[in-house]
Amino acid sequence: MTTNWFKFASPAAFYPIAGRLIPWFGRIAAALVLIGLFWGFFLTANQLGGSNPQKEYYRIIFVHVPSAWMSMWLYLVLAGWSAIGLVFNTRLSFMMAKAAAPTGALFTFLALWTGALWGRPSWGTYWDWDPRLTSELLLFFLYIGYMALHSAIDDTRRADRAAALLAIVGLVMVPVIFLSINCPDPNQCAALHQRSDPGSIHLSILIPMLTMTFGLWAYSFAAVFARLRTIILTRESDSAWVRDVIAKEATV
Repeated sequence: MTTNWFKFASPAAFYPIAGRLIPWFGRIAAALVLIGLFWGFFLTANQLGGSNPQKEYYRIIFVHVPSAWMSMWLYLVLAGWSAIGLVFNTRLSFMMAKAAAPTGALFTFLALWTGALWGRPSWGTYWDWDPRLTSELLLFFLYIGYMALHSAIDDTRRADRAAALLAIVGLVMVPVIFLSINCPDPNQCAALHQRSDPGSIHLSILIPMLTMTFGLWAYSFAAVFARLRTIILTRESDSAWVRDVIAKEATV
């Protein structure tokens, strides 16, 4: 017995699936985020060692780093669904991309905000045009530009395609962000950030940071699917199945 996976490309077929997945991802996100925050804030060392010891304020790493990872991952998701929509002309793909953009923008803003808060005691300034901060700011502008362009065009199909093209062009920022902190030649790429090398992080720091990362990852699924269901209902409002869903939910 084989499963026809293409049937789930239909908004009508995916709508109930998203509804069933949201509570599961929500519970997983709540549990992992609470565990990660408690572990990171209360059960880790009072001070990071190394050549530049940092005191209590290093704990912002448990929010800053997972948020930065999610900002890049969600942009890949956004651009990926945009490309699929352009190639296969699938309505659900464009809807998925649109649903991912606000959550990606939220995590990008959170990464910038926590980075600035971390930078003040570490570097003596909230902002120093560090390559990593600057490229992350450009990523935030890409998210805002995607949503603004989509909102500026009245025709939904034209808006989907125009915003998708912008998202795909903006993919260049993801390797730029990665290289800004993992420069092949650090002498040529001055940065306030250290290189991202999980293998060099002590397990007492790495495990709660990864726990937070998976928690935010699960939250991303829950938030995107919840937003996707709203987008589906709005765009498919003239369909008989949407009227049936609304009528059914109204009687519950």
